[in-house]
Amino acid sequence: MSTPSRFDRGHTDDLMPFLAASPTPYHAVANAAERLEKAGFRQVAETDAWEGTSGGKYVLRGGALVAWYVPEGAEPHTPFRIVGAHTDSPNLRVKPRPDSGAHGWRQVAVEIYGGPLLNSWLDRDLGLAGRLSLRDGSTRLVNVDRALLRVPQLAVHLDRSVSTEGLKLDKQRHLQPIWGLGEEVRDGDLIAFLEEESGLAAGEVTGWDLMTHSVEPPSYLGRDRELLAGPRMDNLLSVHAGTAALAAVATADAGQPYLPYIPVLAAFDHEENGSQSDTGADGPLLGSVLERSVFARGGSYEDRARAFAGTVCLSSDTGHAIHPNYAERHDPTHHPRAGGGPILKVNVNNRYATDGSGRAVFAAACEKAGVPFQSFVSNNSMPCGTTIGPITAARHGIKTVDIGVAILSMHSARELCGADDPFLLANAMVAFLEG
Repeated sequence: MSTPSRFDRGHTDDLMPFLAASPTPYHAVANAAERLEKAGFRQVAETDAWEGTSGGKYVLRGGALVAWYVPEGAEPHTPFRIVGAHTDSPNLRVKPRPDSGAHGWRQVAVEIYGGPLLNSWLDRDLGLAGRLSLRDGSTRLVNVDRALLRVPQLAVHLDRSVSTEGLKLDKQRHLQPIWGLGEEVRDGDLIAFLEEESGLAAGEVTGWDLMTHSVEPPSYLGRDRELLAGPRMDNLLSVHAGTAALAAVATADAGQPYLPYIPVLAAFDHEENGSQSDTGADGPLLGSVLERSVFARGGSYEDRARAFAGTVCLSSDTGHAIHPNYAERHDPTHHPRAGGGPILKVNVNNRYATDGSGRAVFAAACEKAGVPFQSFVSNNSMPCGTTIGPITAARHGIKTVDIGVAILSMHSARELCGADDPFLLANAMVAFLEG
């Protein structure tokens, strides 16, 4: 197949600053919204009455974003084409009483979010970012993107067994980062520091959602720069591709023939811990937005049912590339390779939502885009992970197909993929959204 021309390596160049500028779900959706604004999209408030006008619109709720583009002349029963992804990544998150320490070290109390590879957070320079809730009811994003914290590993001289028995970490005792020296632990120190960093008055912050991130920037890797290393590719790689694809489709629609579908991007929070929240895929956000879009265009419940019946969702999340040092952990007949194009995820026990008809939809999009794709299935002896795909299919009755990009080091503080795979994924998404 020929390489598509709509997105090329410039897309991957653009992915790197997006990853670096999005250390939290709140930053990720703010950055995606900024890009959509440049493509003509406008934010609508959930508390306002919605108009049935054409054009691009989006809703922000916490760390989630749903954006959609209504073509001129779209009927109330026009079905949707949805790209679904998630904005959260496993990491260390700050506890309600963050100030701690012992033996002359000042520390920050953290809780483990999701299922991170814990050893990847050791001896790594960490920043701190998130959302501050203020006394007046507003919120403020904060990002201390410099070496502020560190989780120090125990020296091998004090644990000789690590060389023979492997590293064993206690999540409560061994993952608390240090951020300074001092005997006295003073409640409020961390938040006071963040108020000063954000230019806020003392005592203005009354709530917070804060998390750590590696401050090492994304970079190309390898002799020919054919690899990409960076943080949070699970799953901001998909969020970035979906944002770019939706913007491209909306921009190209101007003056063109009527699109047969309403293209949508749904970027959810909390996938890494089950999706059960008001901003997760198992919450009401997506269904509410789609229904209100139908009703705003004068549609009835019958129109809503017709639209949903013709809707298809691509659930895009990273998957496992064949690991050269652990090939026996993979299915012997399915070896997705970095640089080989997006993967189609299949699991007959519905841990992924793909079926044969869904495969046909994705195959058609890839053929239209000139993009190769690969199939992924887990080794029968290994438990299979899951995604927002089955949740979306079951909650909304929407045909859903699970896809993604094959990576190494999933859930590490720093992951690895083929440098061409992000733009191959984005091109497949464009073809899918265009129908």
